[in-house]
Amino acid sequence: MGAETQLATPEGSVELRRLPHHPDSPLRAWDAADELAIAHVRDAEIGADARVLVVNDLFGALAVALHAHRPLSWGDSVTSHQAAGANLGRNGLDPGGVEFVPSSRQPDGPIDLAVIKVPRSLALLEDQLRTLRPLLHEGSIVAGAGMVKAIHTSTIDLFESLIGPSPTSLAKKKARLILSSLDTELDIGPSPFPSRYRIDSGAELIEHANVFSRGRLDIGSRVMLDHLPAVDPGTRVVDLGCGNGVLGLTLGATNDLGSLVLVDESYHATASARLNAQGWGLGEITEVHAERTLSFLPDNSVDLVLNNPPFHTHQSRTDDTAKAMFADAQRVLKPGGRLVVVGNRHLGYHKMLKRRFGGVEVVGSSPKFVVLQATAGEQR
Repeated sequence: MGAETQLATPEGSVELRRLPHHPDSPLRAWDAADELAIAHVRDAEIGADARVLVVNDLFGALAVALHAHRPLSWGDSVTSHQAAGANLGRNGLDPGGVEFVPSSRQPDGPIDLAVIKVPRSLALLEDQLRTLRPLLHEGSIVAGAGMVKAIHTSTIDLFESLIGPSPTSLAKKKARLILSSLDTELDIGPSPFPSRYRIDSGAELIEHANVFSRGRLDIGSRVMLDHLPAVDPGTRVVDLGCGNGVLGLTLGATNDLGSLVLVDESYHATASARLNAQGWGLGEITEVHAERTLSFLPDNSVDLVLNNPPFHTHQSRTDDTAKAMFADAQRVLKPGGRLVVVGNRHLGYHKMLKRRFGGVEVVGSSPKFVVLQATAGEQR
């Protein structure tokens, strides 16, 4: 049985779907925190000309419900922006009525109403609140919305230390609002973002707030770095789900690559990867793309794809993203091209790759992680 797709709003029922959409999935494209936020905006009776900002709008529920206010949608996910656009069109609303703003750029102010879906990452929330604060005025309404399990004392403390007094609403359907008002006397100090650190090779990495495993290399990347493949001069490489770009850039720093394509659906990741490519002296051979897929690349155009796929997609634990990445890689690889993947042993990537590519070999491992290599065949 598929998920519920009809969300009731003050203007009537709207149809919402997740992206990617799986008809049999029980997961809805909104949660009770979206419903509570929408009801709060209705009760606030904001003016038609109010400048409205929605933040971290996962699949566009807020953009659709508040479309009449021509909101700005600000967040770190290409997928979320694409989902919002699709859901606006699905309901006969003009996607051009919403301005989609990457998290790596400050929205235009001033902001009269900001509705923030509380993210899992406190670093991302801190960066967003710091960036938002100069856009607010004393009459601004700031509402943080989240499920009770996602709103901790540390979450409320961030709103209070960066915006001002932040009482919370009563919980409803296990969701709660943080209702902040601007304290113009607050001294919030300098931002810690972007941050920097050095890896074992001595190279420096620059990272914006929402990069995966910010401030240190994740275990999977460490294992992959010990087992990067040998490549011929002139090789065209894609680092798919690149994060800060460390895998592709390390390969580029030690080989004479023809080109390096860094791809991630996080705007913070791609902004970080771009800075790192420049800092490592690889800017001339590197392309950086904030994209959900490799649709911008032609078939049979790549020699090597490096991939450290996520096993969480928008707070849901799933292998859907890995499957889509493997399919993308197979399409763009030349015959004889290679996909090199690192993953936790229990995730079963070996079976997925074997079904898709045929032959798969283990090229490296640790007690918890395995590095796999699949080769694209002549007929696909």
